Amino acid sequence: MIGTVDLEQDVSAPVLAAYSYCETVTGQQARNFAYGIRLLPEAKRRAMSALYAFSRRVDDIGDGDLPDEVKALRLKETRALLARVRDGEIDAYETDPVAVALAHAARVFPIPLDGLDELIDGVVMDVHGATYETWDDLALYCRCVAGAIGRLSLGVFGADPGARDAGRAAEYADTLGLALQLTNILRDVREDAEGGRVYLPAEDLAKFGCSAGFDGPTPPAGSDFAGLVHFEVRRARALFAEGYRLLPMLDRRSGACVAAMAGIYRRLLDRIERDPLAVLRGRVSLPGREKAYVAVRGLSGLDARTVTRRDARRTS
Repeated sequence: MIGTVDLEQDVSAPVLAAYSYCETVTGQQARNFAYGIRLLPEAKRRAMSALYAFSRRVDDIGDGDLPDEVKALRLKETRALLARVRDGEIDAYETDPVAVALAHAARVFPIPLDGLDELIDGVVMDVHGATYETWDDLALYCRCVAGAIGRLSLGVFGADPGARDAGRAAEYADTLGLALQLTNILRDVREDAEGGRVYLPAEDLAKFGCSAGFDGPTPPAGSDFAGLVHFEVRRARALFAEGYRLLPMLDRRSGACVAAMAGIYRRLLDRIERDPLAVLRGRVSLPGREKAYVAVRGLSGLDARTVTRRDARRTS
């Protein structure tokens, strides 16, 4: 298992400043993510912040108001910067703090940086206005923008090579990313529609009479919007169940971090399931006290033990 690395040893002030910048970005832009990584040791928390800050930059290009041709150019430039990080060409005195922090994190942890190329691929799909006919089509997109993040994060967390099914750790991390992304898609269905984006598979929309889309606080006339939401919730739950098999492979604090972030999204899913129309009225979120409960549950190891017991029953 990969142990905690002390980033305070032989780290220059510019690198520490770069990490500080990334942590600020993470705290301001990703409250659920920032809440989860607070449970990590400092070295891993900083590395995760660097990953988030780079990923956020890519997402912001795709979500911004620039013309598509300018977005494509910015993404190409970002991919070139990633190549420089991968090739070890970024030193502590570069003017880009995100690149400095990411380069240092990649030297400290075995982060599969190709996952960030996949993220860029996914955002390119957004820029080109890709739509998805089937779940398999959408899953390919989700693997780029979220499954890859799961695999990148696993590079920071590390997995116990002696754990049962340890060879499937990356697969489980990828699947957990898909679960989180599908939950995001359900939560943001109206916001995405207002931005001209439709992520839910066209065949699912047609099945439940929702092909007209979502441009207001009420579903299309004659549709079974609740049926659509419940159908996608069941799919997300199956992905969570599979992805949670990663937890027993992680050390306690990394497992707590993953359990906290995933637990927050599972509870969002519960809220969406109870009131499907809520996603058309506004953004569904959790209060701070509920997030704190999820964090405590993660630290206690309850989710990891539940997965372990379930798997034991399956093989007995």
